[in-house]
Amino acid sequence: MNFVLFLGILLILGLMSTRIVKIFKLPNVTGYLVVGLIAALLCIIIDTTSNQTNFAQELTQLNSFISSIALGFIALSIGEEFKVSKIKEYGKGIITITFFQAFAAVILVDVALIGLCLLLKLDLSIAICLGAIATATAPAATLMVIHQYKAKGPLVDILLPVVAFDDAIGLIVFAISVAISKVIATGSPITFTSIVLIPLIEIVGSLLIGFVLGAIMHIVIKFFKSRNNHAITIIAFTLLGVGACEALNTIKINGEFLEFSNLLCCMMIGAAFINMAKDYEKPIAYRDFDLIDHWTPFLFMLFFVLSGAHLVTSAKEILANNNISIMLPVVCIFAVYIIMRSLGKYLGSFVSCKITKRQKTITKFLGITLLPQAGVAIGMANQISGMEAFMENNIGNIIVTVVLCATLVYELIGPLLTKWSLNKAGEIPDSNGVYPYENSISIEKK
Repeated sequence: MNFVLFLGILLILGLMSTRIVKIFKLPNVTGYLVVGLIAALLCIIIDTTSNQTNFAQELTQLNSFISSIALGFIALSIGEEFKVSKIKEYGKGIITITFFQAFAAVILVDVALIGLCLLLKLDLSIAICLGAIATATAPAATLMVIHQYKAKGPLVDILLPVVAFDDAIGLIVFAISVAISKVIATGSPITFTSIVLIPLIEIVGSLLIGFVLGAIMHIVIKFFKSRNNHAITIIAFTLLGVGACEALNTIKINGEFLEFSNLLCCMMIGAAFINMAKDYEKPIAYRDFDLIDHWTPFLFMLFFVLSGAHLVTSAKEILANNNISIMLPVVCIFAVYIIMRSLGKYLGSFVSCKITKRQKTITKFLGITLLPQAGVAIGMANQISGMEAFMENNIGNIIVTVVLCATLVYELIGPLLTKWSLNKAGEIPDSNGVYPYENSISIEKK
């Protein structure tokens, strides 16, 4: 495959898709995923008509390469939001709400899918992995709606920090869940080493690598003044984080490969860098992150397009292994995942808002605005599909298929529900530019 030509074509098709989805008022990520689906289908057709190439297999390899890099930059941006000063500013209430809605989603998805997997005689690691992925939300989709409709108010003020911290919590839960799932998937004996020691080494090790790289980056970047050199430095250290984790994944303990998380590593690079910056350095640090945001759009577009393609290639592998009978269980898992994750996000937000004594509009609508799911969730699924422990019995392919289908659903209805919630909360201005929630506050004061 001519990768350079192929990637150029995908970028052009991705750009064209943004014009089409805009007509239907859908997020760009939806268009990217659809382009990927079509590209993969064409590759499979070429595979069946030619014995000289294997486009579908090469497409999977390309997706693995691009997704690992894109995921590193997504995690880096999450780390930027993980500032100690911001945590103190938001207070315990925001942290409480974030933890409640995240863990409610994990528990409900885990319990429901464990029961379903036992009933259908499927590997329990599928349930545990999907439970962890359920924590992730899509900041981009939420921010898009807020900016598009110029929304502001108490609900938006709480929504933004919750979304920022949500993925950070999700990455830690994901690392723990994957470690446990590997033991279940491989049938290894449950020991202190496999359940506690190895996950601890992987999580602490990933964070430590990220902290060291973030600290070195903080020192190195001082030797450069130009914006371009600052951007190159951050890009280089992010790639070092991704590469270091992949290089260390060749280490074995008791015959089992370690799986250091490039997600946690790159998140810590961003967190360490922004927290080490002194007050007079922070404006430059924020500017540097903005520079990266201007560089990465094409990478994220490719990530989503190739993720859409991965959905088709995963389904192809399931069918190629004569596992047509497993398609019905996959549909059941998908349905349960959608329902229980949505329920977990809503109930977790509702209960925590009651505990922290938030306004009625926040209590009622916050959970609905947390439904969109995209980049981080897809990255988690792609990471699982590339792990050797999950290649048996199509575990990785099943997880990827469920998550990508769920992403399509959430990205179709999520922004619409977010807009509806913000409108009901009175935080979208009317035709005169007046915010209804402000009127309700003035009435209550009178």
